[in-house]
Amino acid sequence: MDGDGNRDARGTHAHPVPRPAGPSEVPAVPPTVPPRPTRAPGAPPAPEQAPGPAAPVAAWLDEERPKARPGIWRYGYRPPRGTSERIAPVTVAGMLVPLLLGMLAWSLWQQGVTTYPLAPLRLLTPDDWWWGGTVADAKTQVDGWTVSPGEHARVIYGGLLFGVLVLMVGVLGSWRAIITYYVVNRPQPVRALVAALLALVVLGFVFSFAGLPALPLIDPLLSLTVLVTDGYDLMASRLYTNTLYAVVTLLVVWPFARLGGWLPYARTLLAAGRTDAAPVAAQPARPRSRWPALRDIGQHEAAELLTGEVVRGGMNDVDCARVERAFAAARRDATLDTFRATVLRQGAAAWTHPSGARDLPRRAARHDLLTGQVRIGRWSVTEYAPLPYHDAGAALCPDVLGTSLLAVGPSGSGKTRALVEPVTEALALQALAGSCAVVVVSAPGRPVGEDGAFDVIVRIGDPSSVHDLDPYAELTDPDHAAAILAEALVGDLDTVGAEGAITALAQLLGPFRSVRGRFPSLPELHELLAGEETALTRLRQALVDSGNDVMRRELDVRLRQAGAPGDAGRVLADRLALLNRPAFADFFGGGGPGRSFSLRAVAHHPLRVRIDIPERGHDEVSRLITRLVLAQFHAVVREGRREHFACLVLDDATGAVTAESVRRIQRLRSQNAGVLLALRTVADVPEALHGPLYGAVGCRMAFCGVSTWDGSRFTQAWGTEWVETTEVAKHTVFADQPMTRFFHAVRKLVTGKAVTTDAVTVRQVERERWSASELAHAVPAGHAVLSLTSVKGEHAPPLLVDLRG
Repeated sequence: MDGDGNRDARGTHAHPVPRPAGPSEVPAVPPTVPPRPTRAPGAPPAPEQAPGPAAPVAAWLDEERPKARPGIWRYGYRPPRGTSERIAPVTVAGMLVPLLLGMLAWSLWQQGVTTYPLAPLRLLTPDDWWWGGTVADAKTQVDGWTVSPGEHARVIYGGLLFGVLVLMVGVLGSWRAIITYYVVNRPQPVRALVAALLALVVLGFVFSFAGLPALPLIDPLLSLTVLVTDGYDLMASRLYTNTLYAVVTLLVVWPFARLGGWLPYARTLLAAGRTDAAPVAAQPARPRSRWPALRDIGQHEAAELLTGEVVRGGMNDVDCARVERAFAAARRDATLDTFRATVLRQGAAAWTHPSGARDLPRRAARHDLLTGQVRIGRWSVTEYAPLPYHDAGAALCPDVLGTSLLAVGPSGSGKTRALVEPVTEALALQALAGSCAVVVVSAPGRPVGEDGAFDVIVRIGDPSSVHDLDPYAELTDPDHAAAILAEALVGDLDTVGAEGAITALAQLLGPFRSVRGRFPSLPELHELLAGEETALTRLRQALVDSGNDVMRRELDVRLRQAGAPGDAGRVLADRLALLNRPAFADFFGGGGPGRSFSLRAVAHHPLRVRIDIPERGHDEVSRLITRLVLAQFHAVVREGRREHFACLVLDDATGAVTAESVRRIQRLRSQNAGVLLALRTVADVPEALHGPLYGAVGCRMAFCGVSTWDGSRFTQAWGTEWVETTEVAKHTVFADQPMTRFFHAVRKLVTGKAVTTDAVTVRQVERERWSASELAHAVPAGHAVLSLTSVKGEHAPPLLVDLRG
């Protein structure tokens, strides 16, 4: 025993916090002085290096963290600007050719080269409109008309033909692509100005400004007015003509206003004008290191104190993240006065983790605690990778770990070094900031992380272990406890039904608890399951003496079913015998010196827990313990409301995946929890659970060296996508003319190849995102293929990650 019991997992408090398993790096200082880190605070992303006097933490706080797609390292990220694709020459030609043809047709019409288009006009108009049968004669004054009605009809007809010609040129030409490229894609106010310039040019042609040739728009409207009113009186009205010009101007300008987005841009300017109604001096950029959010609500004293701590180097990134989390909680719960008092009293040490630690002994990965991210590599530039991921950092955070992550790769592929250890380190740092609880189950003989990075270390089978693992996770319901034990003991067996195993255990746990006030230790439970007559007789006699007939009947049913065909008790006893060996006699409530630790504590406190599996030689025991921890984790995280994220990391999930655990993994994302499962091969999971497992997790990671059989499972989970392919087929040219055949023969004689022509086919096809062969043979060493899904439903496609970048 190395503590005073104040932080025991089973103390007098409702949910006490265990002490760290090892000595923490907390300097001995007087109680009135806020504790300081034992070293100068590190500057992410290299906190293990000695920082400068005042810049590192301030620079880290002030660095930009723009919004980005899932999996992108946001610290210092600069979103790439869209590549300005040059307009294709064929697109320009597609605009110019119809335009030139339209201009040619209109020029021929203007010059009167052909009169055939006038045939419909003459057919639909009175004969007396056409004086002498010619257009030239129609200009003679008749019945008081300055110009004959036929001439006015011809002008209107020409305007209609011009409109049809413009419509055809617009439909046949690639005007939409040109306008989108040169106008719509421009930022404001350039877009609005370009559209306004185009509108002025068109108006110049409509009204014939600066000697420009007039478009047939105003004259047809005036001629229509003459024909409708049967005279020139209305045209003499200045009000009418001005109104007509105004309507024409609005009709011409309206499409350009929509094209330039004038109305939305004007609304934006008006909104900005209202905000800045009172002209003030330009506000300088407020760095985050000066705590502007605190100053905005009037907490200037707290902001000044924290700013001084940052400048003097008295705060590290963990302290900043912890204080910001406390500030957010204070604003949400309206306890800002308490927040201010705590900051003024304790400074950077406010809300320190119950262990007293404010940093890890050592860091090996790059972390950004303000976003909760840990960098695991760099996204590689591939053909189908989206532009935002090109050469961007690859990172994981609770938002994606909340959907759970499955990592598959052979031994030596880097699962522990490149994934498990960085994620565990990040979760441990977030636990110190109060936003996370982490439980790590190490692979047999390979502890994850340093001892000083954890609050509780349970070394199963090690007599020197400070803590023991409570097999029941402090449960009080016999049925619930039986379900957890049944999942751990026989969850991987198809020969034993889950309901039968739970019932057999509950028939013993309930009576035992009613008599002893506690659940039996695993050695005691093994005696009861194995049918030890002495143990069963004593238990039954105690029930009779206490008068508990309900539990006595439960025990009698168990006694009658013991040894019957299909009874799960014998199988449970055989599995439990694995934990009843001398190496584990002092564990699982066996009366050893270690303090019993309940996994339920992670649901109430931001704890850092590591459970070390026994060394090689106890493979079945290791899998049983892993299943037990996984079942307990699922049971405790769904109880009550929890603000901090809880994550379970299994460095070796071999044998831990069962049908029940897969169903529970699917519900973790709604419980603010997640699991990380690392497997050497998918064959370590029953084949019937391959599909459900890949469907239950939101993040999947295939390391280099996976087999094609394992890769096929990822291929099925990632599905297919539509891509554009180009096929070139060469066809031999057969000439019909003698001279052509002669030239072809000479060319074949010189080059040695027949004359061919290329047939190019471009089509959309559906292809696998990653084929099983590519995953097995095309993933370089030190790389992995990773797909992500956030708890908000955002997706990152399976992309290649350089884990060494």
